[in-house]
Amino acid sequence: MNLVVDIGNSSTKVGFFDHHELYRTEHQVDPDTLGTMLEDKKPDRVIVSSVGSDHRLFLDALTGYKPVVLSSALPLPFRIDYDTPETLGNDRLAAVAGAQTLFPESNCLVIDCGTCITYDLLSADNAYHGGSISLGMAMRFKALNTFTANLPLADYNENVSVTGKSTLECIQSGVMHGIIGEMDTFIDHYRHEFRDLKVIMCGGDTNFFENRVKARIFAAPDLVLRGLNRILNHNA
Repeated sequence: MNLVVDIGNSSTKVGFFDHHELYRTEHQVDPDTLGTMLEDKKPDRVIVSSVGSDHRLFLDALTGYKPVVLSSALPLPFRIDYDTPETLGNDRLAAVAGAQTLFPESNCLVIDCGTCITYDLLSADNAYHGGSISLGMAMRFKALNTFTANLPLADYNENVSVTGKSTLECIQSGVMHGIIGEMDTFIDHYRHEFRDLKVIMCGGDTNFFENRVKARIFAAPDLVLRGLNRILNHNA
């Protein structure tokens, strides 16, 4: 049994795998909760991924398991064609490995709609080429409120029109429809360069965006967990 631990910007998720089969996920996990889980489940192998640097408490909870700690220096199931691999976020590496798991030997664009929105390209010859990073939805709302004198702090509005009829609606339209336009632009760009492109979306805001972009999207909420499991098996 494999245990994968994904320490993100906003929360920590864990997944338990039987070889390649994900059979249990837990969200909003803290080190104490993880320790309690380990009293019931005894994994054979463990991998930890953190987008920050402070994962010591989780490693303390895993004392005795000798977890693999994800970094770009670890052997990966794809090669990295990126100028500064040491700066790559572990969540991006794991999401690309997850796409490779779902669509082997395919051109894949991974869109992760989390705290930030990241776009990552994996080509059919198993090369990771890099991509783009932009502000996530909540970050855009907060920035408009923080860096202006009079704009209110807006929030998600599933039904907002492109043409807002109030300042609040204008902010919502600008953020939410702006992200849709951004996604469509990136997808169109890569579809012209890479044939039969698979577009995979993950992250907390996937439910809103997956049916609003023009292209066919494969929603994969557990993509990062599946990628971590692939990387762990690759390092067995």
